[in-house]
Amino acid sequence: MIELRNVTKTYETGKISFQALKGIDLKISEGEFTGILGPSGSGKSTLMNILGCLDRATTGTYEMDGRDISKLRDQELAHIRNKKIGFVFQSFNLLPRLTIFENVELPMIYAGVPLGERKLRAAEALTKVGLLDWAKHRPNEISGGQKQRVAIARAICNNPRIIMADEPTGNLDSKSALDIMRIFQSLNDEGRTIIMITHEKENIQYLKRVITFRDGSIIEDREVYDRKVLNVPEDLPEHRAIHED
Repeated sequence: MIELRNVTKTYETGKISFQALKGIDLKISEGEFTGILGPSGSGKSTLMNILGCLDRATTGTYEMDGRDISKLRDQELAHIRNKKIGFVFQSFNLLPRLTIFENVELPMIYAGVPLGERKLRAAEALTKVGLLDWAKHRPNEISGGQKQRVAIARAICNNPRIIMADEPTGNLDSKSALDIMRIFQSLNDEGRTIIMITHEKENIQYLKRVITFRDGSIIEDREVYDRKVLNVPEDLPEHRAIHED
């Protein structure tokens, strides 16, 4: 599904250059649940930006579904981001003036989804993460764990095949983090490919594959054979205290 060949990324600041990625070769198959680990400055966020079509490699090739992404125009990259990739960020990136329902609808508006279908998809996505009862609330009225579940609902509303998550449990308490990992496992079971940056060692046990970065290079790439499988998210705490986090 995804293949990088000899990908590098160099940042230029005046006379100073910094190579964030050093000749990365990587393949990710459809249906994988891959975690990307590494210390700050190791290159994992740069890699995520390139995989998510938010940035371009300096050299090398990036293919998605056999198509050379590295040669596409910005408008074509925006189309791929909107149709094929769902993003989940550590800081949630919800718009405070919109309701939860309106936040989930937003990517579908940009995608030109008709109103009726948009309403149906948003309701289905919020139901999947256990938050339909909170649809009329605004982000400042819900907990951090709930905000991240809204962000996941927003990420899946356009039915992307790939979900890219950047530290999705980094700002959450342990119970909320477990809820989030449970949802990601459920989405992966449905066939979605998930690529997750994480610093949380606890999350590794729920992944299928772990890639470790250091100084712009991959130093380890392994499968998680003793992976723990969480139950289907039937006990998501819809009515958990709003200020729990």
